[in-house]
Amino acid sequence: MILRSPFPVSRLLLASVCTMAIGAPACAEEDRTIIVTASRSEMIGKAETASQGSISQTEVALRPIYRAAQLFESIPGLVVTTHSGEGKAPYYLIRGYALDHGTDFANFIDDMPVNRGTNAHGQGYSDLGFLMPQTVAGIDYTKGPYYAGVGDFGSVASARTRLLNEAPAQIAVTVGTDGYQELQGIGTLRLGRQQRLLGAFQLSHYDGPWQPGQNFRKVNAMLRYSQGTAQDGFTLTAMAYASEGRLTTDQPQRAVEAGLISPYGTLDPSDYSRSQRYSLSAHLEKPLGAGQFSASLYAIRSTMTLWNNFTHYLYDPINGDQQAQHEARTVLGGRAGYTLKAPVLGVDTETVWGAQVRYDSALVDRRHTRARDTILSNCFAQQEDGSILNYSAVNGNCNADRVHILMLSPSMETTLRWTDWLRTVGGIRLDYTRADDVSYVTGTSGRGHQFLWQPKGSLILGPWAKTEFYFSAGRGFHSNDVRGVFGTVPTQGVPLAAGGTPLLASTTGMEVGMRSNIIPRLSLQIAAFQQDFGSELRYNADTGQNEAGALSRRQGIEISAQYRPARWLELNSDLAFAKPRYRGANLAAFGIAQPYIADAPNFTYSAGALLNGLGPWSGSLQWRRLGTHSLADGQFNPRDGGYSEWNIDVTYALSGGWKAQISLFNIFNSRSDSATYYYTSRLPGEPAEGVEGYHAHPLEPRSARFTIRREF
Repeated sequence: MILRSPFPVSRLLLASVCTMAIGAPACAEEDRTIIVTASRSEMIGKAETASQGSISQTEVALRPIYRAAQLFESIPGLVVTTHSGEGKAPYYLIRGYALDHGTDFANFIDDMPVNRGTNAHGQGYSDLGFLMPQTVAGIDYTKGPYYAGVGDFGSVASARTRLLNEAPAQIAVTVGTDGYQELQGIGTLRLGRQQRLLGAFQLSHYDGPWQPGQNFRKVNAMLRYSQGTAQDGFTLTAMAYASEGRLTTDQPQRAVEAGLISPYGTLDPSDYSRSQRYSLSAHLEKPLGAGQFSASLYAIRSTMTLWNNFTHYLYDPINGDQQAQHEARTVLGGRAGYTLKAPVLGVDTETVWGAQVRYDSALVDRRHTRARDTILSNCFAQQEDGSILNYSAVNGNCNADRVHILMLSPSMETTLRWTDWLRTVGGIRLDYTRADDVSYVTGTSGRGHQFLWQPKGSLILGPWAKTEFYFSAGRGFHSNDVRGVFGTVPTQGVPLAAGGTPLLASTTGMEVGMRSNIIPRLSLQIAAFQQDFGSELRYNADTGQNEAGALSRRQGIEISAQYRPARWLELNSDLAFAKPRYRGANLAAFGIAQPYIADAPNFTYSAGALLNGLGPWSGSLQWRRLGTHSLADGQFNPRDGGYSEWNIDVTYALSGGWKAQISLFNIFNSRSDSATYYYTSRLPGEPAEGVEGYHAHPLEPRSARFTIRREF
């Protein structure tokens, strides 16, 4: 299979190298030494809540990452893992939520939304394969539904990734174990005193420990024009991404124990992924009158096909259960905001008026396939009572829907500084969603809309002795798959006995906490939270998709600290504990006997060290621990113990602009699983009803990557 690149690789390399060569003189005078002052920006006096934060470019540059999405593990309490392979969006967990591929973790790159509603594989699907780590300037994150500027998919957490406008010209080559190779480059061409053109590219190949190898290939490219400053400037960014390769989904443990496959093997080696994404985004910052105006526009075109076989021979004992999940999507949208700072009756105020618009047009379909290339005429679907509905495909499709979704979201937020030690933040957000869906398989269609008001507010006391206290409350939401809302694909909605599925499922939350710098060189943040969801999104392993579920609640506490004993060293630690539970009197309608939520972790730990400015040495050591969790909805047992992993990155600066870097992943060669599930599947020769059991995707074993980099 040949990777269909967005443009010829030879032209990509030539253009990128030329850009770096031309840009080198402009960059040569730049100070390229990064000195560690803090991995997270100082937020006392600025933060709205105890859990809000900003990741510096320093940590982004130093952190050891196995895949691009692991950059976001710098957000306290967030775990980013995988259960299939490089070609599928990662699996996110935070605050006691298993967010699957992004159900309630909103991702924005240069103000472009990454999450995809009504996705072929999972609601809120957030594939970050197009992000090149060397282009990241920093990450701003939030947690909880307390921010007027954050909407769909952001009620548990959100991240806004800023991109560089300028970078030293450089090229890097990486080789590693498990068949890893990568070539990347970045450079800046100065067009004037405040005009810049940044170019970046990435080519990579990866087999992994999997049997057979994934043969995963990826091409990334970016051109970014910028002019002016952060307060009075403009950027225009074009991005292109293409990837494809094998997938190794979670496999039945009994198949491994019986010797049918190795721990890194697969029962269906034809599982595969193919993705493409192209985007154009613009951002404007401009002083206007007494305030500051900002605006952004974006256009995104993406296609994706995932071939997955989760249940093997449960529904089709002859051909197998492989399904091709496909979508083609166009997203158009933007946002505008106006910030005004002015005294009102002697009180310093800052008011932000904002508006966001997003329009999605998507074709979402699913086919029953054998060995990826054979499209079968029979389809299957599990019913509410557990029985299997068998039916014939229509034009090869088991389901095929044309979906249109429009979201309009005005908001306003005001910060009042009543005294030197008291400020309040009050906000209101209105989300209006209008959607329609036509099924080309059943002939059914649906159309509807919904409004949702969301008040939000915070009270901040301090600083006293370099310490602030926060009290926050608010309402947020996530959208549901419109196919489940309108019943064109009923398994995407809630069971009929539990009532209808809303377009927008609301959530409410409250949080108290503090942040303090009272101890010299130590920054400390503590937050206790409670969050209630009107509809929990549940992962259905049989279909590989999310379904709207019962009411739920999380209660927990997070503790984060950063200690800087020397200018060249930072030690950091994040602890997060949560109690995830279903709630309500109607759990039986969802087939739930007890309040335990599948795959929702009880705790996460992380600790690490960042080193920079120690002569020619720099690097980072990171440890991550994902805690225990139930594996079956409504049951305490079976359970999984989670996993622990250590990674390290060490860089040595040589003369002449050369740098040598070695990265070690899973240093202690943990044999734990990165993801474990408990569901029914069937192997050849097993009973027709299948066998319920553990299905796991192991952590990659110890591996190493070596990079040589040259700055011009």
